[in-house]
Amino acid sequence: MSKIIGIIAGSLRKESFSKKIANALLPMVPEDFAFRIISIDDLPVCNQDFDDKDNVPESYIKFRNEIENIDGIIFITPEHNRSIPAALKNALDVASRPAGKNKWDGKPGAIFSNSPGNMAAFGANHHVRQCLVFLNIPVMQQPEVYLSHIDKVWDENGNLKDQDTKEFLQKAVGAYIEWFKKIKG
Repeated sequence: MSKIIGIIAGSLRKESFSKKIANALLPMVPEDFAFRIISIDDLPVCNQDFDDKDNVPESYIKFRNEIENIDGIIFITPEHNRSIPAALKNALDVASRPAGKNKWDGKPGAIFSNSPGNMAAFGANHHVRQCLVFLNIPVMQQPEVYLSHIDKVWDENGNLKDQDTKEFLQKAVGAYIEWFKKIKG
């Protein structure tokens, strides 16, 4: 049975670079694994009242079930104001609730950050890591994945054209899978 690795793009923008990266990873899936893109686009802002008052939005239920039914997770994040995008933080919060029912618990993770600029979303990458510690998501340490100048690696159809970026992503995916196997036995 294949191990399922979820991929979450931390941006809501339709043509986001994070979503393009997520799609570029799909054909890189190794044998005995399946990659599944999990959308965060329809999640209302996390509000404890939803759970406390038994009024949980259908999108929360669907998202929590998707997270519960994966074996590992790759987060692909841009940087918003030197930090984690609100939509990604919201998704982390939604699946960690209600208290005591953290759907992320123990799922091996990786963070791939990207930016059109030089810093490659370094700040967001590390802020996501900080959140994952509390959620008990062990995070791959090496290689660190920072993708700078991400706006320059796509063709006119949104396909990854830059061979160096493609090879780096393939190596990162391979490293994550090997690390996943060590963590999950």
